[in-house]
Amino acid sequence: MRDLIEESIRLLQIDQPFVLATIVRTRGMTPQKAGAKQIFKLDGASLGTLGGGCLEGDIAYCANQILQNKSGPEFRVFHLNEAFAAQDGFVCGGTMEVFIEPLRDAKEALPLFQEKVRSFDKGPAIAVATVVKSADSSVPCGKKMLVRADGTTVGAVGDMRLQNQIVGSGKALAPYGHSQLIAGDDLTLFIEGYTTTPTLIILGGGHIGLAVYNLALTLGFSVIVIDDRAEFAAQERFPKAAKLMVEEYDTALAGLEVNFNSFILIATRGHRYDEQAVRAAVATNVRYIGLLGSKRKNSLIFSALQQSGIPLEKLKNIYAPVGLAIGALTPEELAVSILAEIIQNRRGGDGRSLKSFEMEVVRPLAGPICDNGSRAKTKGETKK
Repeated sequence: MRDLIEESIRLLQIDQPFVLATIVRTRGMTPQKAGAKQIFKLDGASLGTLGGGCLEGDIAYCANQILQNKSGPEFRVFHLNEAFAAQDGFVCGGTMEVFIEPLRDAKEALPLFQEKVRSFDKGPAIAVATVVKSADSSVPCGKKMLVRADGTTVGAVGDMRLQNQIVGSGKALAPYGHSQLIAGDDLTLFIEGYTTTPTLIILGGGHIGLAVYNLALTLGFSVIVIDDRAEFAAQERFPKAAKLMVEEYDTALAGLEVNFNSFILIATRGHRYDEQAVRAAVATNVRYIGLLGSKRKNSLIFSALQQSGIPLEKLKNIYAPVGLAIGALTPEELAVSILAEIIQNRRGGDGRSLKSFEMEVVRPLAGPICDNGSRAKTKGETKK
């Protein structure tokens, strides 16, 4: 996401118009979900993806027409049906709604993109509401309203009742970076939250900490590693860590700037160190604390901490034992289990299997497909 925002800023600064296409709603199985974006430039180049194939080709063609004709934004609905399946192998059977928006006015658009970048860089979380469909001539498609986490706003969209709904939704979505479509009587708006890059703080640089670090990087996390032993918080061991700290576990977190988009994994080498790390972690405002270890070990730690005055409610919020129950054994499998739980916490999933016994049978296509995606007539068929 950040690379698209930064490229948008660059293009606006050199006065090069471009189109930003955003998926605003999906239904059923689709190759991408709401919030996915792609930039289309004048020279035909693009950045990001909306799912690939002829779906992306159709949106690219629409974007090119908007740029060439200097026209306004468009709202398109794509049904991933048999025609798409025949051309690209999509058998999703879902629907994607896409807002295709030209950006030409740097004076109007640039401050908004710059505020998005600041939100990534530990600035205030924000939400941006964009009108994607409008039956009200006074509120055109593309009109935007910014909502900061403190409730202050920039811009206005629709009547006060709708604006109050936008502010409430924006304040709720911003810290999570989630999105939501709001449909009013005359307006449909897409609200997106922007917040810091998710930060994973690993307390303990052992073999499980290393496996979690490696996987977390591929998932886009900024990773901080803390260990009280220099050889386990070394640059050679964690070369791409955002920060390495050789400190005692009970004091290391005090010097870190953490927020709601921060996650802590406690995986130290022993019971005593885990207890120190938990005591420090519950004093922060991070969203997630996971504690590696057996139920018995964790129960002993929680009992000791409760007796020392830490409220039970804080201890109940700790994910212990950490991870989802996938039968993980190796450090790498445990990393998958742990990060799956963190993603579930971050994105709002429920951890269930997507497998369904009530599978819909897809009717096979009866004939070859023409270049335009329609089914060719087979022998014996007549025109109606």
